[in-house]
Amino acid sequence: MTTTPDSVRPVRRPVSEEASRRANRADWDAYADEYQRTHGDFLGDVGFVWGPEGHREAELQALGDPGRLAGRGVLELGSGAGQCSRWLVAQGATAVGLDLSERQLQHSRRIDEGTGIAVPSVCATATDLPFAPDSFDIVFSSFGALQFVADADLMVAAVARVLRPGGTFAFSITHPIRWSMPDDPGPEGLKIASCYWDRTPYVEEDEDGTPRYVEHHRTLGDWVALLSDAGFCLRALLEPQWPEGHERVWGGWGPLRGRLVPGTAIFVAGLPGTVT
Repeated sequence: MTTTPDSVRPVRRPVSEEASRRANRADWDAYADEYQRTHGDFLGDVGFVWGPEGHREAELQALGDPGRLAGRGVLELGSGAGQCSRWLVAQGATAVGLDLSERQLQHSRRIDEGTGIAVPSVCATATDLPFAPDSFDIVFSSFGALQFVADADLMVAAVARVLRPGGTFAFSITHPIRWSMPDDPGPEGLKIASCYWDRTPYVEEDEDGTPRYVEHHRTLGDWVALLSDAGFCLRALLEPQWPEGHERVWGGWGPLRGRLVPGTAIFVAGLPGTVT
């Protein structure tokens, strides 16, 4: 999220998928340069980080044994500059990135050229994936992109459509408990300020009411129900602890709050069947 200017006010109100998409595409196009400049070194050009806590896929193995990723077809939702997908390519997977922001994908192409590890990418929405059925073994999203989607049921159904039988869907989001707290890494962020079960979206709108940034809240139970309704079986729900010695602050994430309550939730789900 970019810094809120004086002309933009935060509110809580319903926002459609189309309006959410339009607002967040513009916001991420404007924020992409700052995001990569601020977080690029932490993420690494060829690195798979699941969240601000810094836990990496090589450690968590949410997608399975890294030694068995070779030959797997992978789709990354909210791929940004492609860092995670590039790491998977380095393990032998065939990865494709998808992001709503063209500017983020321009950064991906820049890093492709710099590393020599290319990740084909497409500018599209997760609610209408431009791929044939049974195209991928794994679909994943690392940290936060799915919170910008209003029609999560359409998104989860779209993922189920493009996954092969036995395929894996894994994603990390801001832990829903954080919705109840101010977005502050200091003492103010330890206070309960809103209801965990209030699903009204957080919106930053300009003076005429046009949304400029939209984030949708769902509880842990909401995500489990969405996955179940689309035919997925939940394999794991990870709530990574804040690592000792990790002092990096990223927005509302930092060591003070991170040592007390989870900041990231990682869901790992699968479709029935056997991966060939």
